[in-house]
Amino acid sequence: MQRELKDWQIRLQRIIYESDTPAGKAFDIALLGLILASILVVMLDSVDSLHSRYGGLFYALEWGFTIIFTIEYILRLITIRRPVKYLFSFLGIIDLLAVIPSYLSFAFVGAQSLLVLRALRLLRIFRVFRLVQFISEMRFLTVAIGRSLRKISIFILFVLTCVIILGSVIYLVEDENEGFSSIPQSVYWAIVTITTVGYGDVAPATPLGKFIASFIMLLGYGIIAVPTGIVTTEMAHAYKDKGHSTNACPSCGREGHDTDAKYCKFCGAKL
Repeated sequence: MQRELKDWQIRLQRIIYESDTPAGKAFDIALLGLILASILVVMLDSVDSLHSRYGGLFYALEWGFTIIFTIEYILRLITIRRPVKYLFSFLGIIDLLAVIPSYLSFAFVGAQSLLVLRALRLLRIFRVFRLVQFISEMRFLTVAIGRSLRKISIFILFVLTCVIILGSVIYLVEDENEGFSSIPQSVYWAIVTITTVGYGDVAPATPLGKFIASFIMLLGYGIIAVPTGIVTTEMAHAYKDKGHSTNACPSCGREGHDTDAKYCKFCGAKL
């Protein structure tokens, strides 16, 4: 249900959702810094030596970040006309996952509570996905990857066919004592070789096997460049077609509208 906003809600909405104003940019930069700082604290707290020395400080900082992000989440809900739309949107769910684990930890008691708390706190790494809303100029990257998925899927299918064939051939050529004990094991070796990873746990010993390995290595260098070329081409096309506004819908809070759009393509509200 759509509701009318008061003047202070409209002003606050422009700060929170828009990034084309000085106040909006300052809010985005400050929030970005807090997101990165919260992730850094979670990462440092996972180091046993640091946790034993600064565990109390990390705990206080994490709760400080949780309170700040909770306030921000509430403000996002009360400054749009259709909060339910935002609540169930992708970013809305990510926002909720960023704060809810800390509050859920109160429901767990007993000897294993701290372990459960640490597992729940790992969910807060979802905050990193919030970075996408601050890089509006990179929105075309999502479009480019989406357009590339079909081509890359076909390419991956071709690569899988190659490694299955080459893995089967090397299984027939090489001895079991060299590590090629089965076709799946040989296919694993082919994947490691064609991606130029080269763990070295399995290696051919016969001249023919080494020749096949050399062929796969050279093939791997050519294969690596193909997905890059596909995505780069689609990025160039997407950049030419890029014509989206950074303004957020005042009703549902979502972005990605055409520059000449008059109505939101997600909820139909007037922009």
